Amino acid sequence: MGKLLLWVGAAHKLVCYFTNWAFSRPGSASILPQDLDPFLCTHLVFAFASMNNNQIVPKDPLDEKILYPEFNKLKERNRGLKTLLSVWGWNFGTSRYTKMLSTFSNRERFVNSVNALLRTHGFDGLDLFFLYPGLRGSPEHDRWTFLSLLEELLQAFKNEAQLTMRPRLLLSDAVSGDPHVIQKAYDARLLGRFLDFISVLSYDLHGSWKRSQDTIALCSLCLETPNLRASQNELGAEDVGPASPGKYTKQAGFLAYYEICSFIEGMNKRWIDDQHVPYAFKGKEWVGYDDAISFSYKAFFIKREHFGGGMVWTLDLDDVTGTFCGTGPFPLVYTLNYLLVKDKFSSTPSPKLWFSTAVNSSRIGPEMPTTTRDLTTGLGILLLGGEAMATETHRKSVTMTTTPRGETATPTRTPLSFGRRTAAPEGKTESPGEKPLTSVGHLAVSPGGIAVGPVHLQTGQKVAPPGRKAGDPEKVTTPSGKMTVTPDGRAETLERL
Repeated sequence: MGKLLLWVGAAHKLVCYFTNWAFSRPGSASILPQDLDPFLCTHLVFAFASMNNNQIVPKDPLDEKILYPEFNKLKERNRGLKTLLSVWGWNFGTSRYTKMLSTFSNRERFVNSVNALLRTHGFDGLDLFFLYPGLRGSPEHDRWTFLSLLEELLQAFKNEAQLTMRPRLLLSDAVSGDPHVIQKAYDARLLGRFLDFISVLSYDLHGSWKRSQDTIALCSLCLETPNLRASQNELGAEDVGPASPGKYTKQAGFLAYYEICSFIEGMNKRWIDDQHVPYAFKGKEWVGYDDAISFSYKAFFIKREHFGGGMVWTLDLDDVTGTFCGTGPFPLVYTLNYLLVKDKFSSTPSPKLWFSTAVNSSRIGPEMPTTTRDLTTGLGILLLGGEAMATETHRKSVTMTTTPRGETATPTRTPLSFGRRTAAPEGKTESPGEKPLTSVGHLAVSPGGIAVGPVHLQTGQKVAPPGRKAGDPEKVTTPSGKMTVTPDGRAETLERL
């Protein structure tokens, strides 16, 4: 079993991305770096930088002038915070990667530009967001030249640190969680030699482009659900296209969490026992989503599987100010902070699972070993003591971060057991029957089933968010300056009224 290498001062890493287009969203959905809580995550990653003539460059002039300084200024409030700059991303394509990777001189030009840009703006490291080596028009040999780039970046970072007597710049990589992509794009063992940590992107495994309804779940079944009739609302039912764009994110078939809070009002809500996630539907509208409860399951999964931490895409898709969902700032990421960074609950033995609902479970679909619960009543969760062991078949469907240098723990083959159903390694399920369950109350749950935050185990007193003393009034900082959004969606000046 590999040794876990964790950062001093935190039980696990919590790597959180922030996008440079978040401020261009309308109204109260507009988010700037100074709106972020610097104590929420151990690592903040700014997405994205670009590349021109084989050199890393800011994607927008405003990034360099305003957003980079604000982003790294957060470290003045939390000295333990690490910031990274992420380069490329999905919309960057692959042709410029291939050109840069093709020769040593091109890679050297890129490496030198990285050192200069990171040090100039005060970043602590570089995050590579290459989607994907050997795919999407990238030739097969990019898989190997990409490894050469990683080795050269790491060596350059080491040399620079020795020369300047400064801490070495960090190096991380965001990789796909899709097993088909993994097989073609990566050599995980070699990746681990050069990286401080690896973030597995387990989102976008499903969406409107898949033409079936699926959730963001901890299960192997998520990639294999059968198609049901479009008139049905269960998991795996065929869809007829993406839903209308959200008011703020403006992308068909996609909603931020702060948009989901209002979207699901008046909808029928269901909880899927086996996958530990909710979904909601009404008429022809259907949404699969995460909430604080499902995030708790994901946190415990990470701890039980001995991963190095969790990764969040993105902070600005959570309810940053707490004005949309009414459950306080960052209700989702704060759950991860509480369980992973502050490590309020040990993974061995795990706390027990308790559902505050008396609604019976029911199978969904003719061949689906998945159960659902009605979420119209309150729902609180905690894990079953000593039984929450996940098989490796579940790993591909959860966002998480591996340990440095590729030293990963060997998973057990013990079945994953959450609640009334146990998923065996072969993907079959069994119902162990009812057991007396006890609540230890780490989440305060609203009547609608939305968790509003951890509570003290003995007193039931709500715990203050990171960096804020209990009892202090919540404050939202309003930045100065002007914001003018151009027709193409880019802002030239910043102001908030």
